[in-house]
Amino acid sequence: MTRLLRDTLHEWADETRVPHDLADRALRRRAWKPAGAAVLVMALVAAVAVFVTGQRAPEVTVRPADGVTLPARPSPAPTDVRADTEHSPPTGFIATGRLAVSAYYTYHREPVADGWERVGRTWSLYDPRTDGYEETSWVWVDAAPGLQVAAVLEGDLLGKRLGILDMNTRQILKWFDLEHAAAAVSWSPDGTKVVATTYSGYPDIAPTENESVGPVPASGARTGYYILDVAAGTADYHQLAPMPDDGSPFNMNGRQDLGWTLDGAMLWAPTSTTPDRVYYSLDGRPRDAPEGQQYVGYSSHSAISPNGRLVLGPDGLPTMITDRETGRIVGRQNVLQLHAWADDDNALALGCAGSCENEFNNGLVLVSVDGKRMTQLAANRDSNKDDAWRWVLTPR
Repeated sequence: MTRLLRDTLHEWADETRVPHDLADRALRRRAWKPAGAAVLVMALVAAVAVFVTGQRAPEVTVRPADGVTLPARPSPAPTDVRADTEHSPPTGFIATGRLAVSAYYTYHREPVADGWERVGRTWSLYDPRTDGYEETSWVWVDAAPGLQVAAVLEGDLLGKRLGILDMNTRQILKWFDLEHAAAAVSWSPDGTKVVATTYSGYPDIAPTENESVGPVPASGARTGYYILDVAAGTADYHQLAPMPDDGSPFNMNGRQDLGWTLDGAMLWAPTSTTPDRVYYSLDGRPRDAPEGQQYVGYSSHSAISPNGRLVLGPDGLPTMITDRETGRIVGRQNVLQLHAWADDDNALALGCAGSCENEFNNGLVLVSVDGKRMTQLAANRDSNKDDAWRWVLTPR
């Protein structure tokens, strides 16, 4: 069982956000093999079994609480270029254009059964007091657009308390107690609401490298989600079963975190198929894809430039950017992946060291549409290692 396949088994984010790890995860998808898929199906079957046995009648629970007055977002938002190419993980703030590295994480692992291990994350969050990053003890971290507050989960792998953290003072503005344990949180695009995805148990169980795999241990399946209105101080819970591991679309992964559409009107969940996501209303009803929205794969970032004219293309080397109306290629970039738009003329991307002899020796760069200008934003690192940091991009 290769490290690439092992990591693929437990990485589907985010990602409600980014992806931070979108680049590394997508590279790892090249290592998919039928044997690995079969193991993953076994893990999801066990997770679904746990979910089904613990099901109750459908319910919607609204838990009232005192609201939180959120700090104002910077206006106008800064757009300067900030880089740290000397340290990995970074010690200095990284940002450019409309986006910043708001947080990053590394993996840590612990054995749970013969040939299996539980994979957790150690999070570091941007600290305006030092203009760098501070390691945290939270289960999950997500900074709101504007980098003034963050949603944090308190617990051991899963969390039953969600805090709204003032990033400037490092004080919790409000705790929300959750009846159902959550494994991930994500802010809405307007920075007023949080979706917290809940599970019956911890979902990230993966085979141990170079060891025989015993019976699949019980792991968690998605049970539902909370939508927290931070200003109103309410936590609205909805049940939502995990996506099946067969059919079309399907998802073979235990972790199936929810994210927001670009306008914040709906939620989306990742799939293991094409298209890469399915959509739900805020109360959990299936919905068609929103018109006019295009995404960078498996992320919450728009593939369409802020002025609406250009579209980020798929993984490369090289990558490409096209005209939205004509489909004409307007530029090629000597990078591995395009992550998000920094502005109308430049994109954040995954660049590679030297002439890209090793695709896993890579780092965050800023590249122009025509590919002629490239600025290194972060030090290159071996993204195939657990201790490699994985960034999260958030609007400034």
